[in-house]
Amino acid sequence: MANSQKKYIFITGGVASSLGKGLAAASIASLLERRGIRINMLKMDPYINVDPGTMSPTQHGEVFVTDDGAETDLDLGHYERFTSLTLSKQSNFTTGQVYLKVIEQEREGKYLGKTVQVVPHVTDEIKRRIHLAADDADILIGEIGGTIGDIESLPYVESIRQFAHDVGQENVLFVHLVLIPYLDAAGELKSKPAQHSVKELRSQGLFPHVIICRSDREIEESIMDKISLFCNVPKENVFQSLDLDSIYKVPLNFHAQGLDEKITQILGIWSSSPKVADLEKVVYNFNNPLREVKIGIVGKYTELVESYKSLDEALKHGALAHQLKLVPVYVDSEEIEKKGADKLLSDVQGVLVPGGFGQRGTEGKIAAIKYARENKMPFFGICLGMQLAIIEYARNICGLSEATSEEFNTGGDHLVHYMEGQTRDGAKGGSMRLGSYDCELLEGSRTKEIYGQKNIQERHRHRLEVNNFYVEKLKENGLIISGRNPELDLVETIEIKDHPFFIACQYHPEFKSRPYAAHPIFSEFIKEADKYGK
Repeated sequence: MANSQKKYIFITGGVASSLGKGLAAASIASLLERRGIRINMLKMDPYINVDPGTMSPTQHGEVFVTDDGAETDLDLGHYERFTSLTLSKQSNFTTGQVYLKVIEQEREGKYLGKTVQVVPHVTDEIKRRIHLAADDADILIGEIGGTIGDIESLPYVESIRQFAHDVGQENVLFVHLVLIPYLDAAGELKSKPAQHSVKELRSQGLFPHVIICRSDREIEESIMDKISLFCNVPKENVFQSLDLDSIYKVPLNFHAQGLDEKITQILGIWSSSPKVADLEKVVYNFNNPLREVKIGIVGKYTELVESYKSLDEALKHGALAHQLKLVPVYVDSEEIEKKGADKLLSDVQGVLVPGGFGQRGTEGKIAAIKYARENKMPFFGICLGMQLAIIEYARNICGLSEATSEEFNTGGDHLVHYMEGQTRDGAKGGSMRLGSYDCELLEGSRTKEIYGQKNIQERHRHRLEVNNFYVEKLKENGLIISGRNPELDLVETIEIKDHPFFIACQYHPEFKSRPYAAHPIFSEFIKEADKYGK
């Protein structure tokens, strides 16, 4: 970077939520990083929950876990997948965390008897966290969750307004993402909602430098002219973000429009053109698949894809690595309980049972695992998926017909039990085994062969573990414990011999997969699924 002054890009959204601010932020970051600029990213969430860990996946989508054990917004998954960043708890904060800190400081007498207010105390805490997230970076890309006009987001808008004043307006760039809806009845796109959104933003003291127009179709010049004129933004600073058949096309689409070039111009940064060969290869493989591969994803949140966001993306990465088109088949595990696994899984080439909580639908997942094991169909289990694979094996191979998990609050053999310090009834927020832990892989195991190394680190999010009391009996009956945590002697991975692919792990490998570097287990799972039935 020619200019040594730290720069900041803040991204807001208007008209409606779920427009893709996270993808826009990730795509901008992807291009700037590929220009050789040191970046960092931040998601500011206006909700009052301390973190999304206690929120239902159907409410908020998946919880993304960082190496250092933070439960964060799913947008951080996009940030990591589109860049080389490994994010931390400093990369995401919520109103809940901000108020918690301010109230703690008030109780400790840190405000010297002053009346504690949103301005300056809450806004100062937000600004402090922005500075913290910008450490070790030339540019911080910060995204504010929610929609402009929400009561919840007001302190954040005020904070970034002040922040620009503090660090110098020339060092801050505001990007506003708006919806340009198409009205069927009128047969045309409408710019008025976007104009009102910018008007609302300006009334709060923020003046966007760049506007990105989100639409499901090409936006004609006259609409772009209107946006430029009525929102007081130069025409060359108005860009489109159209619906694309792959999210991995978004950075290249922005680059083709010159968005990254425009950002570097406005911020006075000199940099080279972005190196996008790896992204182009991903897009080429997506556009030119050799054939399809059908994977059955057996879960209880199958009606909402956002619940398994990282998982879905990791499966796509595995398919892209082999130039295949992923066809995900979401199977409700409760439907398997009613109709049988053979009815619902006979058409897929591999079965994946993801993580989850609670007893609902678990017997259907166990039936799916049994079906995959007996039919030599590639099977991959993650977190709860591994625990249920252990229970299925114990019941049907080891003769432990009462095998179950302590989580399900039933009698019988607890092959899966609460870890030390974990209980069913304790405090829920941030209290699980979270973040990156070591795993030592067994010499000669399939899992070690896939990873190509003995010692690995993967991210966890669980309260329960395999009960070591039963491990010898499982091994005597042919189950291979292929990975262990050396410090606590926990079962981390299992596999079955004489099966094309039967691997399950306690950790969540999907969190570390990238489109241009698929996670090795997902890549191998897809490769074996592609062979199934041939």
